Amino acid sequence: MKADEVLKTAVTTAVIIIIVTVLSYMDIMKIWDRSMLDVMTQSSSGVNPKIFIVGIDDKTLEKYGMISGWGRELSGKLVEKLNENPGTEPAVIGLDIIYSENADKEGDIYFAKACENAGNIVAASNLVFKEQPQKNEAGDTIYNPYNVDYSLKPYQELSEYVDTGFVNTVIDSDGYVRQAMTDTLADGEEIYSFDYQIYKKYQEARGEEAELPKTYGRGNLFYFSYSGKPGAYTVISMADVLDDTVDTRIFDDSIVLVGSYAVGMQDSIKPAIAHDTEMYGVECHANIIQAFLEGKTQIPVSKGLYALLTGCVCGAFFLFAKKRNMLWLTITLFGCIFGNILVVKVMYDNGYILPVLFLPVVFVLIYMQQLIQGYVTERIRRRRVINVLKQYVSPQVVDKISKDKNFELMLGGENRHVAILFVDIRGFTTMSESMEPEQIVEILNEYLSLTTECIFKYNGTLDKYVGDTTMAVFNAPFDLDDYIFRAVCAAWDMKQGAGAIAQKMGERFGKPVTFGIGVNCGNAVVGNIGCDFRMDYTAIGDTVNTAARLENNAKPGQILISEQVYETVKDRIEATRIGEIPLKGKNKRVCVYQLDNVIRKQ
Repeated sequence: MKADEVLKTAVTTAVIIIIVTVLSYMDIMKIWDRSMLDVMTQSSSGVNPKIFIVGIDDKTLEKYGMISGWGRELSGKLVEKLNENPGTEPAVIGLDIIYSENADKEGDIYFAKACENAGNIVAASNLVFKEQPQKNEAGDTIYNPYNVDYSLKPYQELSEYVDTGFVNTVIDSDGYVRQAMTDTLADGEEIYSFDYQIYKKYQEARGEEAELPKTYGRGNLFYFSYSGKPGAYTVISMADVLDDTVDTRIFDDSIVLVGSYAVGMQDSIKPAIAHDTEMYGVECHANIIQAFLEGKTQIPVSKGLYALLTGCVCGAFFLFAKKRNMLWLTITLFGCIFGNILVVKVMYDNGYILPVLFLPVVFVLIYMQQLIQGYVTERIRRRRVINVLKQYVSPQVVDKISKDKNFELMLGGENRHVAILFVDIRGFTTMSESMEPEQIVEILNEYLSLTTECIFKYNGTLDKYVGDTTMAVFNAPFDLDDYIFRAVCAAWDMKQGAGAIAQKMGERFGKPVTFGIGVNCGNAVVGNIGCDFRMDYTAIGDTVNTAARLENNAKPGQILISEQVYETVKDRIEATRIGEIPLKGKNKRVCVYQLDNVIRKQ
């Protein structure tokens, strides 16, 4: 590779690395990426049978009315009912209901006392966030990483006997829930989420230690894997529990979540596990708690590190793509995409989230760039070849070849019946000895222009120039109709045009310029002849040698044709039979005719 090509490649690779790194860091495909990650990773893995939901469903609302009209005594009775069998009570009861204000004193105390006696209650609180940044007396913005104004906790009598945790939901920019918070600061103290408090209390009941998952960002966020779709967890109507329809011993050593399970209560989210179905908030809590229990939480990898790694990988892929053909590049592309998906899945299972789409999209863009560049390069190369080919055959023929998808220029040689034409300047060697090189070149250019135009006019192939000799082949490399007569017509036009050149050169240099022409037909080996690194498209064989000998024997201004040519075109020409003459290199004499006129041209 040349130095300028190396520099160009290095600069292009550096630009790709920089652009990819910046775009990766900006996470420009975040929305689509999260949806694809959901498809890959969010699937029903089986819900924990120790997690129950006591739903405030339509049956409960029909019997007890809207929850806003309940007295706290009803909630106290539910707590007592769930704990009515000592030794088989739930390990934790999570109340996904906000009891922030006193209702009636007697009912409030009754409910608080029931929770005190139970000792296994976690109640919900709610974080209220600031609408505007908080400022100090000097007017400077006070740094608050969570922007929490205060926590709406259960009323005072109840707070003394229950653990509390905030139930706020983290909704991603696309509207789906796939993240949660572990803890935050509110009212000057650290408070934990509803789900973590339940998980922690459950672990303590089992004699095990609760572990905070890895989190990221200023909000102590983490991603979690859903275990079940909407309706996957066992749901029991609250009305059935209060009516003794259900044997509460089934809740032994379990987690019982009490929460809204009716459409009218408007407590639902869009879960990442089922984009086309809504999930009740209490079911989302169940999934998060199970994620704590099974360690199915994740955090994103470092944006900066991933962006830099992505840039380097894409730069390497670009360098690889430049050195491979499209078949291997296509195979590599699919391999890289599959490998990326595999790495993303493995990292996810180990607690880390990688973007899914960004790398494959960049790989495809690089692949398309190479494909388009290859196509354009091939078109340019093809056009260059065609332009070169036009120097050998007529432009009309080249256009026909370039449009004919079935045409193939055979490698090696093939035996074809062709017509061969040779023409050269008589006395050229002697003439060149007495003239300046510039004058010789001018004469040659005039002469070669005439012979080439005549050959192309009749769709012949210009085989080669050898000094002042021009060789043409008709009926190769493609089939040509009436090719023998075409060769004769080309020879005749050369003779006709020679007069003008002779007059012009005579006036300029005082030197006569005349042609001798020979035409023969027959079988010859035609094709690419030479070696691996240097080939020449030409014709060889006795037919070619005979045509060359005819031209050698032609007098100035004379066209000699073989008997085979004459017999083929005799009804369209006038010719004089010269008779059999000896030709150099041939044992037998050859019958030769002089072409006097072409009666009807091609």
